[in-house]
Amino acid sequence: MATSGTVRVGIGGWDFAPWRETFYPKGVPQKKALEYASRQVTSIEINGTFYRTAKPEHFASWAAQTPDDFVFAVKASRFATNRKVLGEAGESIARFIDSGLTELGPKLGPILWQLAATKQFDADDVAAFFKLLPAKLGTRKLRHVLDARHDSFLCDEYYKLARKHKIATVITDSPKYPNVGEITGEFVYARLMNAQSEVETGYTKPALKQWAATAKQWQQQAKSGDAYVYFINGAKERAPAAAQHLISLL
Repeated sequence: MATSGTVRVGIGGWDFAPWRETFYPKGVPQKKALEYASRQVTSIEINGTFYRTAKPEHFASWAAQTPDDFVFAVKASRFATNRKVLGEAGESIARFIDSGLTELGPKLGPILWQLAATKQFDADDVAAFFKLLPAKLGTRKLRHVLDARHDSFLCDEYYKLARKHKIATVITDSPKYPNVGEITGEFVYARLMNAQSEVETGYTKPALKQWAATAKQWQQQAKSGDAYVYFINGAKERAPAAAQHLISLL
């Protein structure tokens, strides 16, 4: 049972046009968006790295704009995960890991590997992929989390495999993707995707109260005591309000 650790709550990215209305105060220029957002939430999942490779100077700039105790999760390149055979992703994984992540320093949190929704569980292939994920970057221990989006991953064989390799699995409330309820890594990583636009905080206050209780449970259950909770889509314009309310409850 973990007794310490941290629950971090955040959003995906910081550049989303509707947030100009629902989140950013008037007069905050685009180039100050990250500086502002990182002081309202305790973590941000960088999504742009899924689509295109960032450079070391990008990571360095993001680190410089955020508070000392801030943590980023980074979504790995789709070239590593959107493929028929995951075990052949070695080169793409290395290219992503070496793209400048070290520039985040202690602000580097979990690395998210999101599979295609069509990718079915194949024990040998997933094991080969897990073996390709580096345990360290320099002296820094890396934290990996798999976003498995096919129902075939809802099985004991997968959970056992993920636990063996200490890989966390995304927990979600998405109506579209399977909801893995198992903790397979040393930390918990949740991507909450069911916000409603007609609710000012995305989720009702009682629902957020329930998520706060769940997050505290995860903190007790995870070996490291760390949990990461991101409001990631659904009614994305409501994500910052949902995150801020959850932070206030914690």
